[in-house]
Amino acid sequence: MLKNRNIYYDNIWCHVLRREISDELLKWKNSANKKCLLIKGARQVGKTFIIDDFARKNYANYIYINFELTPGMQSVFQGDLDVDSLVRNLSIRFPKVKFEPGNLLIFLDEIQSCPNARVSLKSFSMDGRFDVIGSGSLLGLNYKGVSSYPVGYETVLELHSLSFKEFLWALGVSDDLISHVSNHIMNKASIDASILEKIEEYHRWYAVVGGMPDVVNTFIGTNSFGEVLSAQKRIIDGYMDDVSKYAPAADRSKVRNVFRSIPIQLGKTNKKFQYADIIDWKAGEGSQSYGGALSWLFDAGIISYCYNVQEPASPLTFNMRLNLFKVYMRDTGLLVSMMESGVGIAIMAGDMKINQGAIVENLIANAISKKSMTPMYFERKGRLEIDFILNIDGIVTALEVKSGNNRQSKSLDVLMSDRYNVSRGIKLEKTNVFVDERGIEHYPIFAIEFLI
Repeated sequence: MLKNRNIYYDNIWCHVLRREISDELLKWKNSANKKCLLIKGARQVGKTFIIDDFARKNYANYIYINFELTPGMQSVFQGDLDVDSLVRNLSIRFPKVKFEPGNLLIFLDEIQSCPNARVSLKSFSMDGRFDVIGSGSLLGLNYKGVSSYPVGYETVLELHSLSFKEFLWALGVSDDLISHVSNHIMNKASIDASILEKIEEYHRWYAVVGGMPDVVNTFIGTNSFGEVLSAQKRIIDGYMDDVSKYAPAADRSKVRNVFRSIPIQLGKTNKKFQYADIIDWKAGEGSQSYGGALSWLFDAGIISYCYNVQEPASPLTFNMRLNLFKVYMRDTGLLVSMMESGVGIAIMAGDMKINQGAIVENLIANAISKKSMTPMYFERKGRLEIDFILNIDGIVTALEVKSGNNRQSKSLDVLMSDRYNVSRGIKLEKTNVFVDERGIEHYPIFAIEFLI
């Protein structure tokens, strides 16, 4: 089992964060007839560090190519893309590496900057002698340069910022305690008050810090929320730099303004995304003008959509309305950093109701997205609204989020009535675990981590 440890990396001391994807990498390495692996995710979620650490621990021979830092390496992939030709070209540039079948990993980082390298994954998969991992932050934005996607010849994994469970690992919380809490939640059993209080405190930290590895490392190393905010601002600035570099020139200001509007969108009682809340929006423009800006942020891994469903019935995806949606940040800590300074202070003091409960909803949307699920919600005539509708283990589940401890659940009552016949209702709030007389399950807010 990988333990947290400190190492010297790229001229700074950093905490090696335990990530669940490490187990997936080992499974991939040990699988028979494996395809090339493609790991995608937003910038700064830890892709390079995790893959590099995995390679150094598990392979005698290792080639690392970053196409952004060494653009000259693109020439390796400009000619024939059969494996023998590629090996000849690589052996010239890496003369000390032994091209030993089964014991060499080739890591092609920022692969979106070399479309032919993406095409070559098909050749490597068909050949099977060498393990290859590609990784990129903007893979969804550079599709035009790829002449032929290696469909069927690559296994795709997405890396997100740290989940709450991974954040607990980073804090040094033991597996035994995490399992204890998880088992109580899964068995609908009350959690010991002292444990509940501590995990709730950690979850408030997670809401403010978020899960970006550099920010988490900053928090662990300094215990300073001021330093945390500075690290978050650097990531936001990096995202805006990417807009300047990679977004179409005509869309750059629109992307920035859509991005800046997200805290405003979520700060409303009705959190549906509305083009009128964008800074430079003009009546009549709507999705035709700003749809591309939203798509850019989604493809860059910065935001997630939460779609409205016409009916809370399975299959939910058949009922999605793609023109009605909410937009959440993929990392709640970054969302908090975009708000006024008092928001983080209020959260740390235990006030999760701030900004109309936007922080709590974003936390839940994040947890859903990190389980490779699409967040969805249900609303009918502006009066009946359920924050999230999920399919959990084949059961359509209505999930209501309360930043306080209001025990009323009118919308859940309606959905679980004969009118809609939703069989499971969950309420996340400031509470311990219990099931009420109506069959509605009540959990603390952090329990979403263990429910899906």
